[in-house]
Amino acid sequence: MHADRINGTAPSTAQVQAGVIVDELIRCGVHEAVLCPGSRNAPLAIALHRADADRRIRLHVRIDERSAAYLALGLAAGSHTVVPVVTTSGTAVANLVPGVLEASYAGVPLMVISANRPGEVQGTGASQTIVQPDIFGLAVRSAMVLAQADHRYPSGGDRLAQHNARWRATVGRLTAAALGLRDGNPGPVHLDVPFAEPLVGSRAWETPPGRRDGGPWTVVEPTIIDAPVEVDLGLDTLVVAGQGAPVLPELAGVPTVAEPSAPPTDCTVHPLVIRQLHPEQVIVVGRPTLHRSVVQLLASPTIRVIVVAPERSWTDVAGTASAVGRSIRATGRPAQAWVDVCRVATCIAFSVVHRALDETDQVTGMHVARAITRQLGVGDTFVVGSSNPVRDVSMTWEHTTGVRVVSNRGVAGIDGLVSMSVGVALAGDRTVALLGDLTFAHDSGGLLVGPSEPVPRDLSIVVANDNGGGIFGLLEQGGPQYADVFERVFGTPHGTDIAMLCAAHGVPHIAAGVADLGEVLSSGAESVGGLRVIEVRTDRDGLRALHADIRSGIERDLFDDSVTAVADDQKGSDGPVRIA
Repeated sequence: MHADRINGTAPSTAQVQAGVIVDELIRCGVHEAVLCPGSRNAPLAIALHRADADRRIRLHVRIDERSAAYLALGLAAGSHTVVPVVTTSGTAVANLVPGVLEASYAGVPLMVISANRPGEVQGTGASQTIVQPDIFGLAVRSAMVLAQADHRYPSGGDRLAQHNARWRATVGRLTAAALGLRDGNPGPVHLDVPFAEPLVGSRAWETPPGRRDGGPWTVVEPTIIDAPVEVDLGLDTLVVAGQGAPVLPELAGVPTVAEPSAPPTDCTVHPLVIRQLHPEQVIVVGRPTLHRSVVQLLASPTIRVIVVAPERSWTDVAGTASAVGRSIRATGRPAQAWVDVCRVATCIAFSVVHRALDETDQVTGMHVARAITRQLGVGDTFVVGSSNPVRDVSMTWEHTTGVRVVSNRGVAGIDGLVSMSVGVALAGDRTVALLGDLTFAHDSGGLLVGPSEPVPRDLSIVVANDNGGGIFGLLEQGGPQYADVFERVFGTPHGTDIAMLCAAHGVPHIAAGVADLGEVLSSGAESVGGLRVIEVRTDRDGLRALHADIRSGIERDLFDDSVTAVADDQKGSDGPVRIA
């Protein structure tokens, strides 16, 4: 017997659809969901709230769709599972575009579930109605429109069973696509659900049943594809590891330029010594996008470039890749001479950087990055903001500890990083986020967490505040010839009072100096409700000169007689190792 007559009120078809969608998502392994309030998605809101009350899913409600997308992105990145973000119709869906793009290029399994108007009102001028199918274009791995049921609650058992099967199969198909189970290419997917009115009816209804064993309607087995490429590690080899790089045991001990979001390495190479090293071969893993010196290295026609890409696409900006594989089959071993020189050069680079930071009277983002990373320990999660923060971390930190690093390197924008940090921290680990002031201000709405919503256990957001866009001072437009236009259109000072901004959201704020940042971080955020903002004032005026001093200092010390002697001592049967 169907619950189509409860207290004389029939549940709507939309409610039944929504109940099936939520139930099947949970059966497919979804345990977090983000909801933005609206009218057209009311059936999904009720179904999600009911599942949350039954402790089958953890629901997060946000009023800003852009922030909601990045919260879901952080939750998905933290859990490696599919996280849906649910919206109403119209521009609400369009506000998800930045988060969907980041998820697409970063390979994060995000699912957009957008409520829509029924087909008969499309193109009629109906309110809050846009063309939603395919709104994300090629950014999604799959996009489907859920089959619309009759306007009336289906009273026939066979008819309802047909709808139920199709709805559940659609959810399963999209979940598998988001996880990349069939093609090894995880990323965002889009389910558009045209709900017919009435949107809500009875408060109580029965969700048509799924599989009796409690599992998903369709079990999708992952396809395992291994297409290795042959690599001779006897050549002077440099690994370049970017966002999403897998851990490859075959490359343990090979000199590696690892971006902060890449796995830690046994033999770190500082990015500022790349120009002085002359590898014969470069292996690219993940998606490196951070350093210009890496881009220039990969563009060299004299170096063999090999790309290891488990996913369907791969990074080859300069078009120089000579081989691409999903894994490697390594032969030979790195020459000790090559490894030693890379270690010596990197040791010199870090020494020059730290000496320059100690000797300057300025406080810069690099000082803040160094203070944070010195305090991080095994098991911590570190969210690194785009623009200068991720570069400051790369300049000052040899990532060899058990710290998990998360960074938006899909499209490297500053969008949504407060919300993403909250999403990552909701996994439960102690989390520290380092953001610039513009990044923080851009997504300050991410601090808006309702009193009934889950909050992180321990999240400290450190804002390096230099009152503007410090990174632009390091680029060409930061040169003296543009001094008359730089500050207004690139420096973009904003004068935001971060303490008052935090107070407006009821979030604790701490003003700290670099010297006491480590002590402040060691206290944790649990004692103040789990979320706090730590502001460190920094200076960007002399940043360009400081970076120039560091580069010249590294070049000078690399050609010091003592370094030349080390290089000479490392010559082996394979011939001289070059630092030039």
